Amino acid sequence: MRLTLSLAAALAAGVMAFPATAEDSQYEAALRRMIAETAAGTCPADIMGEGLLAACELQLPQMSAGLSSLGAIESVTFVRAEDRPGGRVEIYAVTFAGGQTLNWGIGGLNEGKFNVAYTAG
Repeated sequence: MRLTLSLAAALAAGVMAFPATAEDSQYEAALRRMIAETAAGTCPADIMGEGLLAACELQLPQMSAGLSSLGAIESVTFVRAEDRPGGRVEIYAVTFAGGQTLNWGIGGLNEGKFNVAYTAG
């Protein structure tokens, strides 16, 4: 029991000593593009998988209005990556010109297209 706790504490300390870095980030450019193009009223079909593209097109008027009201993207900060059954998902903190920061996820990359993109608010 004591050994298990010691190993767990050592592992936790190691993770904290090596936080996620921008080098871990792979999908930032695609996320920036998805947000910007959707705000401008277009779903980027060349980087969106079939299901994500269909959802984007269905919700485009509301999403475009909502995203454009936030202003331009000021900064994108990589938070972490998660391995999920559908593939890697990266989480970013996106700050807009209007001052709001939203957490976004993007992933499920398959044949050059993403199957997952969402905001966690």
